[in-house]
Amino acid sequence: MANINLLPWREERRQELKQAFLVVLGGVAVLALVLVFVAHTAVNSAIDGQKGRNSYLQKQITELTKQVEEIQSLEKKKQELLDRMTVIQQLQGNRPIIVRIFDELVRTLPDGVFYQDLNRSANKIQLTGIAESNNRISSLMRRLDGSEWFAEPNLNAVTADPSFGEQASEFGLTFNISTPSIDSGEE
Repeated sequence: MANINLLPWREERRQELKQAFLVVLGGVAVLALVLVFVAHTAVNSAIDGQKGRNSYLQKQITELTKQVEEIQSLEKKKQELLDRMTVIQQLQGNRPIIVRIFDELVRTLPDGVFYQDLNRSANKIQLTGIAESNNRISSLMRRLDGSEWFAEPNLNAVTADPSFGEQASEFGLTFNISTPSIDSGEE
């Protein structure tokens, strides 16, 4: 029988398989490094893209905040102007009222009654005067109560004043101003 030595062939085969394994292992390692690099690059790219979007959103938020502040300041100015317009309209609307009050004071004044002092505070009028008799004061109070422009006459004091006549009296009177409604049909 012939003597065949298979050991060197087996050894060569083992070396080839080992080399192939190492080549495959090196290829897998290189492939893994390439995949890690690609994944790292992709993640960094995504992070950079998100940072860009975040900075864009932050700029837009800043601009919108400025616009909101400007709108709020404009609304404040608008409200101030509307308030001023309302005050002016009220003043314009109330201008003829004082004339009507004086006119109504003259209309309600009976003969024999004279006003000495007249004070107005808000919607209340205080007046002092002299009447030829107490009946004239009563007539004045009835006329004031019947007026559309005045309400709640209240006699504060009545004192005799002989310097203006035997039955003359000095009186103090207060009453409220009540603006008649539009439906009452003014003259």
